[in-house]
Amino acid sequence: MPPLRPVHWRPVVGSHPQERGPEVIVIGIDPHKQTHTAAAVERATGELVGERTVSARERGQGELVFWARSLSSERVWALEDCRHVSGSLERFLLARGERVVRVPPKLMAGARRGQRRRGKSDAIDALAVARAFLREPELPAASLAGFEREIRLLADHREDLVGERTRIGNRLRWHLHDLDCELEVPPGALDRYRWLDRLQAWLGGREAAGAQVEIASELVEDCRELTRRIAELERRLQAMLADEAEELLELVGCGTLTAAKLVGEVAGVERFSGDAKLAKHTGTAPLEASSGERQRHRLNRSGNRQLNCALHRIAVTQARMHPPARDYLER
Repeated sequence: MPPLRPVHWRPVVGSHPQERGPEVIVIGIDPHKQTHTAAAVERATGELVGERTVSARERGQGELVFWARSLSSERVWALEDCRHVSGSLERFLLARGERVVRVPPKLMAGARRGQRRRGKSDAIDALAVARAFLREPELPAASLAGFEREIRLLADHREDLVGERTRIGNRLRWHLHDLDCELEVPPGALDRYRWLDRLQAWLGGREAAGAQVEIASELVEDCRELTRRIAELERRLQAMLADEAEELLELVGCGTLTAAKLVGEVAGVERFSGDAKLAKHTGTAPLEASSGERQRHRLNRSGNRQLNCALHRIAVTQARMHPPARDYLER
């Protein structure tokens, strides 16, 4: 008679909450607009425990939490950081006391390549998210959105408006060149009211040109309105940061927009247990590139590039005009 093999318990989806599974599990989430797919793995071994797909609505999110609590009393939720798609689920989980971490999408590529399970599906992606967190367990935990989220939304909206003004300005320049190839509009002039007034007056004297002048006039007004809204958003950000991030604005080289980018992208500095982890998140911590007896480091091109760009602007400005920074660089 062959020896008996041990039976490994696997929970059935929808089992009773009192049936406890592994001590600690990681639940990877692949979020979409209509559905959220979850894959639960054991934190110690990375072995798949269960999968579940629910609707991306509050009822479905509740079902997901109920299912996860039936698997284990200790859980870590690893959400693929898709901003507006994952934000609702993240806030739902945090409001119910769950621990949540955000996994950058670029970490999933390596996790997916290392899997035996080939192909592409939501379940495979969710499993890749969970295993990406297991490979990078020091990812900062998410927190309930507050002041930082408001700053980030306003700063992102302002950037969208700036991009829209650039696109409209490019179309306007082509129409102006077609109307008069000798007309020269300096770079960056289409966000200044003085130049917009000049162009509107210039177009007013060419009504005989017909539809093209009408279109160009509408584009000038669009640039004017976008410029007004962009300036209004910047003033609003400045007022909010003056109350909540006064010390940041006092840094040489850190203006309103740079400070807004830092506050919005860091999303709560208390998420990081130390300076080194924050430096790694921003991509400012150098990477080891040693071999044999040769010990050296190289530039870190990973991390949050938005934060890296903001810190770079501060450093370049201080290197140009801040005496302590210049003295430090000379040393």
